[in-house]
Amino acid sequence: MVKVVQSWDDGLVSDIRLIEIFRRHHAKAAFCLNPGLHHDARSFGWRHEGSEVWRLGIHEISHVYKGFDICSHSMTHPCLTDIPYDQLLWEIKASKQILEDIFHKPVLGFSYPFNTCNESVKNMLRASGYKWARGNQHPEEAFPPADPFEIHPSCHFLDHDFWNKYDRLKPMDSVFFFWGHSYELISEGMWHDIEEKIRGISLDPDAEWFSLDELFM
Repeated sequence: MVKVVQSWDDGLVSDIRLIEIFRRHHAKAAFCLNPGLHHDARSFGWRHEGSEVWRLGIHEISHVYKGFDICSHSMTHPCLTDIPYDQLLWEIKASKQILEDIFHKPVLGFSYPFNTCNESVKNMLRASGYKWARGNQHPEEAFPPADPFEIHPSCHFLDHDFWNKYDRLKPMDSVFFFWGHSYELISEGMWHDIEEKIRGISLDPDAEWFSLDELFM
């Protein structure tokens, strides 16, 4: 039996369509949010492949993500190893507190912006009450991690070797962990592909959806 976990970053309007897929196929997922970047109304973030990327409004995120795990992606998505101590403390602690106030449940996980961390960052995460943190490298053997504050996924959801990596881990009673951003889904073909992946995993009798919180609590 392979445990399957997935994590998606940035709190985007396009997450709404993604969540519809997850609900349709009873898939668990973690969403990593930057509460300092969500305004009262939906806001423009940037452009990707010619399309506008929009963030959700702060007042709708509790409804959009209801039933899914929430983790912090910091307040404002800085490079955590390049900022002063006081800002680092705010990025880590305030984001946790705000998200807990919004969702009325503990926020146990953290996603490193730009995959940046060091021992000082990890120590502050531990001291602030987090239980795990993830980057975005893809080591050959991602689980179990030597340090729960250095979790890395098995692959990105667009990895051409997605199913081979999944099949390799199945007989090992291990964890298959993929991640991404919904803004990367830029065509109907890509939306069809991610739904087929979610559907295929959900129908696999040798797979079970888990949350990262369940693995590290």
